[in-house]
Amino acid sequence: MENPTKEIPEIIHTLTQSSPSKQHEAIETYFTSNAAFTHPLCRTSSWENSKFLIHSIYRWYKIMSPRIDLTINSVAFDEANLMLYVNMNQVFRIWIFPWYSAPVELTTVLKLVHNKGDGLYYIRSQNDLYQVDQWVQFIPFFLGARPIVLFLHALGTIASVICAYLFWFVTAAEERYAQDGGKAKNNDNEGSVDGIELQELERKSTVNSS
Repeated sequence: MENPTKEIPEIIHTLTQSSPSKQHEAIETYFTSNAAFTHPLCRTSSWENSKFLIHSIYRWYKIMSPRIDLTINSVAFDEANLMLYVNMNQVFRIWIFPWYSAPVELTTVLKLVHNKGDGLYYIRSQNDLYQVDQWVQFIPFFLGARPIVLFLHALGTIASVICAYLFWFVTAAEERYAQDGGKAKNNDNEGSVDGIELQELERKSTVNSS
């Protein structure tokens, strides 16, 4: 890639919505030979020719869901750290369960490498990040998974509110410690300034006496 921010949307559409030959060509073109892939339901490590596994993952992905609706929401490139972030929505359908579809949102983090020889960027790892209530929708025979996860999220929020009130004294102690620490630091700084001023006065007095 010459311009990752501009080119990555088309690359993702090719990987997920094109013919097998174009999908294969895209992986060969844009991934390094030792690229790694991470997903909530599968993972590869990085080793020589590990790209072979990525070919298989994407191929099975398209076999399971021949028709995928996908929308790129945003792209951000951290050029200094060679990190590319892509937020997207997709509708995943498994052909063996034609009545079922999984509309999910995810953020893909791509670690890039810059080849100084040709000046292009290549993908050395892909990490698909889903919230739990999103990736559980890939399990068609567990239709109640997402409501259960959302219910557990609500319980976690309620528990946080209750515990925040029950342990108010910990917050008070932390706040007092922070204030006392700030005062001590200010006193140290003031002492240093006073010491410098005193030394300066003594130096001037010595010079005048001479």
